[in-house]
Amino acid sequence: MRPPYPPSPERSAELRRRFAEEARSERPDLSQLCLLVGAEADGALDEAGIDAAQMELDRLAGQLPFRPGGPMSWATALHHLLGAREGFCGSPADYQRLESSLLHEVLRRRRGLPILLSVVWVEVARRAGAPVYGVALPGHFVVGFGPEDAQVLVDPFDGGRVLTGGDAEVLVAGATGAPLDRSMLVPAAPLEVVSRILNNIRAWAAARPERSDVALWAVELSLLLPSHPARLRYERAHLLVQRGDFLRGAAELEAYADVVAAADEAAAERVRGQARVARAMLN
Repeated sequence: MRPPYPPSPERSAELRRRFAEEARSERPDLSQLCLLVGAEADGALDEAGIDAAQMELDRLAGQLPFRPGGPMSWATALHHLLGAREGFCGSPADYQRLESSLLHEVLRRRRGLPILLSVVWVEVARRAGAPVYGVALPGHFVVGFGPEDAQVLVDPFDGGRVLTGGDAEVLVAGATGAPLDRSMLVPAAPLEVVSRILNNIRAWAAARPERSDVALWAVELSLLLPSHPARLRYERAHLLVQRGDFLRGAAELEAYADVVAAADEAAAERVRGQARVARAMLN
């Protein structure tokens, strides 16, 4: 997907202000953060489109039975609604599409990456009162219902299939080769989910050098999260240089070097050297 046009600079600035404000609120709204990411990607997603996406999540929640029972009953109800009736699921081809990481497009296409499909499951179930949360398994995001001692896991990428026996272990082993640890099954906080979505977008763009525009806004949104790796500033600097913005890229490299210097002066000097090279590109 190539969005029809990016948002205007004024619209982008407003989206980022709202994204930063929501990310720093006491209870960040996962669906709103995901839709603001989508609006940064797709200039056609205006306020009416954001409202329509939220209303679609509300509509879907209204189709669920009223408090069907325990965790398994909730998991089964969501599978029947979202997987079987509404057709939400994923396929390997979805990993090649940017819109698979954009909530408004996932709601439109009924297709997406595991983490975005999980956002749909979580947001629909939460609105209906389910004890639901995302579970950030390495390499494959899933959804959990209920407390740890009675946890039921489902895989929205597979239409909401309930995971039984060693299914979670197989998913983790297939993605990483490592064994499943119980610590991997804890609920993922909204900002963890958003950070992982932005990481996916950056990975998508990194494989497509011609889409450095996407990589840049994904890094810049990541930098607005309250907690983020300092190395993101280094990544942003290189993207700026790659896109021909040598002065801003050099300034960002120098700022990153100042951060690194406290721990590794030699590494900081290497980064300063990269900044000097970037400035020289102006000549």
